[in-house]
Formats: sequence, structure tokens, C-alpha cells
Amino acid sequence: MKSTNFKFNRLLVSLVDAISIALAHLLAYAFRFEFIISSKQIDNMLWGILILVPFKIMVFYWFGLYRGMWRFTGLNDLTRLLRANALSSLIVFNALMLLYGFKNISRSIFIMDGVLCFLFTTGFRLTIRIYFTHRNNGLKLNIKKLFSINNNIQSGKKTLLIGAGFAGEALIREIFQNPFLNIMPIGFLDDDKLKKGLSLHGVPVLGDMTLMNDVIANYDVEQIILTIPSASADQIRQIVNICKGTGLPYKTLPSIGKLIDGSVSIKELRDVNYEDLLGRPPVELNDFSISRYIKGKTVFITGGGGSIGSELCRQVIKYNPSHLIVLDSSEVNLFNIDAELRNNTYGVKVASLLGRVQNKIFLEDIFQKYKPQIVFHAAAYKHVPLIERFPWEGVHNNVIASKLLMECAVENKVERFVLVSTDKAVRPTNVMGASKRLTELLARSMNGNGTKFMAVRFGNVVGSSGSVVPFFRKQIRDGGPVTVTHTEATRYFMTIPEASKLILQAGAIGEGGEIFLLKMGTPVRIMQMAEDLIRLSGKEPYEEIDIVVIGLREGEKIYEELITDDEGVINTEHDKIMVLGPTTKGFTCRERDSLRDMLDAAIPKLERAAESCESEAIRLILKKLIPEYVIRKDSKLTSQTIK
Repeated sequence: MKSTNFKFNRLLVSLVDAISIALAHLLAYAFRFEFIISSKQIDNMLWGILILVPFKIMVFYWFGLYRGMWRFTGLNDLTRLLRANALSSLIVFNALMLLYGFKNISRSIFIMDGVLCFLFTTGFRLTIRIYFTHRNNGLKLNIKKLFSINNNIQSGKKTLLIGAGFAGEALIREIFQNPFLNIMPIGFLDDDKLKKGLSLHGVPVLGDMTLMNDVIANYDVEQIILTIPSASADQIRQIVNICKGTGLPYKTLPSIGKLIDGSVSIKELRDVNYEDLLGRPPVELNDFSISRYIKGKTVFITGGGGSIGSELCRQVIKYNPSHLIVLDSSEVNLFNIDAELRNNTYGVKVASLLGRVQNKIFLEDIFQKYKPQIVFHAAAYKHVPLIERFPWEGVHNNVIASKLLMECAVENKVERFVLVSTDKAVRPTNVMGASKRLTELLARSMNGNGTKFMAVRFGNVVGSSGSVVPFFRKQIRDGGPVTVTHTEATRYFMTIPEASKLILQAGAIGEGGEIFLLKMGTPVRIMQMAEDLIRLSGKEPYEEIDIVVIGLREGEKIYEELITDDEGVINTEHDKIMVLGPTTKGFTCRERDSLRDMLDAAIPKLERAAESCESEAIRLILKKLIPEYVIRKDSKLTSQTIK
């Protein structure tokens, strides 16, 4: 039934176009000869109509003008219509010139014919668009409304928009097309003084942010929407503080990165969150280089159900690997990502496997059955205080499991192996950081055996499991207090999609043996973060929600670092990725073999200490392997404590 309706609509539009083409040619003759047309010219006009109508209809079909949904006619459709009219008129004009030399035919007729034909065919499509826009919005299409100066929707919540840019314009279009959003835009505020007095689709720019209270009072504003998804952290923080002072609810558009990659639409409004206050521009990827090493390959992601691993799965699948293998030890996490990935529209085969990387037999079976060509190793224990109390688990999960996985990768000739590391591997003061630093050394020692090994080091990820942000939010929901470890504690932060995309990009850049660093921006004071989150929840810090300093936990630092003093960094082709020296060229085969011999001798001892749950022995072996590792005095738990 829908197909029949579509064919009928297409036939109807074709018929109207045919009438428009004929009428345009007739009027062109009438205008040219001032409505006094001789019999000779009437014959020429009729022959012209007989030729032009079928020819232009064919050109319109060729340009795809009958495949669109005319109720959504936009600039792209009008551009194609202009090109189709211009091309058809140009062909006819040149054909007549070659055949007849325009004998007894006026050239101006064909210029006027082309202009009139474009106006008629465009006008018809715009009329359809106007009709459906008004019908969808529940408005009667009448003369008064048609010639109204202000075409704003006259129902819904009275809404003030902040930012009269591209995102604001897109939201206005969405509001007019979708009445279910229940938004009545009364105007924009924008600090660009040149925009004052202008309008977007009939919605005026009322002034700058200093006028907010006056505008709210004069227009009875009910809510505020921030339409500046690319604003800096400072800008967002200032605007949020002003919005909070009004007492009105305020929301924001999704981040510009999510709008660009299509994961959300312009109409998905949400509350302002802490990610907005990070304020970094979206990560721009070299899609060609990533696609070149992933497309058509079998990709294996460990820890694929975790925060970073699951986002890696979502990103990787867009580059059309032939097969995606996801391994996770958490049943719930694996179930969730499996359900999401199996609905992918890319046609990628997905295998979700429940198990642990430490299981050597299971791991070997995976490599034998699926033959992965690229491995992203995101599985790890990462919570510093827990691993400080149970260091043997950190060794088993971060070191021994990684070594098994790397050995399987070498034996099965995997092309690329990307290790997800952490800034806590720099001058570690805890077992988690030391274990990840040791894993970086393992990756470097195994490079050059047919597999390109590389590590990617970055800081805290906002919203990941165990992250301080959801922990603070829960404390705020519970009425406080919010607990901060130290007044001067700072951490580097990035979002989950940002981290995952840069891991993918590093995998494309790497030639083997590198440790990549992701530029994390400016470190954030945890105290400032706590205050911002309390304000974002609509409360005042220290008045409605208290903040309590509890002291550093086991193994924690006041400041995190990305490099040590004796490590150099080199910029790469991507402006957000650096590589840590020595690079592949500076790391000789002799140095690599010496490192491997040292690790081969020490890691069995570390494994035995982990099997026996000997905390002190584990720390001493790690200290021997990683001289910069500092064993803190608060790391006192031994195997005797748990007996």
C-alpha cells in the first residue's frame, strides 16, 4: 500500500512538473513578445513544449528529483533542482544553436524559460513543505498565518535559547518540524554583538547574557536551553552559574562530538553534566588510516564489556572489521555489550566470549578458532586502593594475564597489539601502577617478532566504572557529604569516547615498540570538581551539601603524571597524541633482548609470590624490576593479615 502511494505521489509530482515546464515556456514567449504572438511563433512554442517537457522530466529523473520526500524539501533538493534546470536549458540552447543557428528563434526565450521553470518547480515543492510543516505543528494554513512576520510556534514551554549559532539554528528547525518537543522558542541570547537584532527562522536574537533576567521577566520564560555544544569549560561554567541564579530549569544540547558521529540527534536535550565542564573540542580522527588497518580484519578486544572496552567495540565496528571478538569475565557486562553489538547495521560478525584472560587453554582456543589479526587489550584491574590491599590479584590480572595474551599474539602472528595503560604507571606509588608499568615493559620486550606492540597511556576517564564522578554524584543524591582525599589533589580527565577514539588512532600511527601518551589537557583539582558537581545538581557546596577531606587512600598520589623527568616526548601526526622516547628506532634489538631476559627471569618469581598471596615479596620484586616504584609506608598488608 505504501509503495502504491509513493508511486502515485511520484506520478503526481511529475505531472505538476510537466505542467510547470509547459507553462514556463508559454510565459517566456508571452513576455518576450509582450503577449502578441504570431502564428509562426505559436508553432515554435508548441514544438518547444513537446520537446522540452519529456526532455526536462528525464533530466529531473536523472538528478533523483523524484526519489525524495517532498515534505522535507531542503537546500540540497533546491540545489539539485537548480542544476537540473540549468543543465537541461543549456543542452537545449546548444542543440538549437548547432541545428538551426537560432534562425527565427529568440535566445532570451530560453533564458526566461529556465528561470521561470526553476521558480515554478521550486515553488511547488516549497508549498508541499509549508503545508506539511503547518499540519505537523497542528496549525491551520491560513492567509493571516502565511503573511505573519513572526512564524514562531505558539504553543509549548516558553524557552530562552543561549547561543545563536549552527546548533541553535538546527534546534529551531527541529522544533518547527517536531511539535512533540513541546518547546516555544521566544528568542536567543548571544554575546556576539553583531547578531543582536537579527533572527534565525523568525526567532530573534534579543541581546547578550547580561539581559537574561530582563528577558526572563518580560517573556515569562519557563526553561533555558544551551545551544553551544562546542563552548569551552569556562564558558559553560559561567553560563551555568547564571542559569542557576534564575531558578529556572536548564538543559543543553549533546556534545558536538556526539552530534558529528551521529550517536545522538540535535533534539536529544539533557541536563548539563561534568563532561561539559571539561570543555575540550571533539576528537578528530584520521578515518582513512584507522579503516586501513581495521577494515576486513578480525579484531579481538579483551575487557570488551568494561567502560573503555565497550566503547572500543562501538568504535571499531564502524570501521567494518570482518569479525569482532569480545572477551569479558563479567557476565552482566558481556551480556549488555553483546545485545548492543548484535543489533549493529554494519553486517559485522560478533562473537562474545565469557572468560578470563588468565585461562591459557581458553585463550589458545580463541586464537586457534578465530585467528585475530588485531588485539586491543583493555582488560585490567585498575582500582588503586583495592589492588593495594590485594596485590596478588593485580599481578594475576594485569601482569600474568597480559603476558599470556602477548605470547599468544606472537605465536599466532597477530599484526597489531595495542595495550591500554595508565598515567599511574609513571613513577608508581602503588601496585596497580607498578603492574601496568611492568606490562608496558612486557609489550616493548616482545615487539619485533612479527607483531607490532604498542601501549597507550592516559589518565582518569569520566564516567568509567569506579570513576570519582559517579561516586560523587551518588554522595550528592544521598545528601552528602562529598568526600575528597586531599584539598590539592589533581587528576587528568577525559571522556570515554575521547579515550577510545585516541586508542584507535594510536593503533594506526604505531610502528611497534612505542608508548603513546594522550594529551589530557589541564589537570583538574578534585575539590573544584566536587564543588562543580554539587552546583550542577542544583545545590550549594558547604551550605546544602558539605565537602569533607578524608586523606589519601592506600597508594594514592596528590598529583598524577604522564611522563617522568628523564622521559622525552615527541609529537605525532595527530595533535592529541605524543609518543614517549625511546621510539622504535632508539630501542635496539640488544636492549630489547636484554629486557626480555630480565623479565623472563623475574616474572616466574612474581607469579609464585602472587600464588602464595605474599604482598611484601610482590612489592619487592616489582621494586627490583621498576626502580622508580616507591613502596609507600601505608602499604602494610601482608599474607599474614588475611589468614
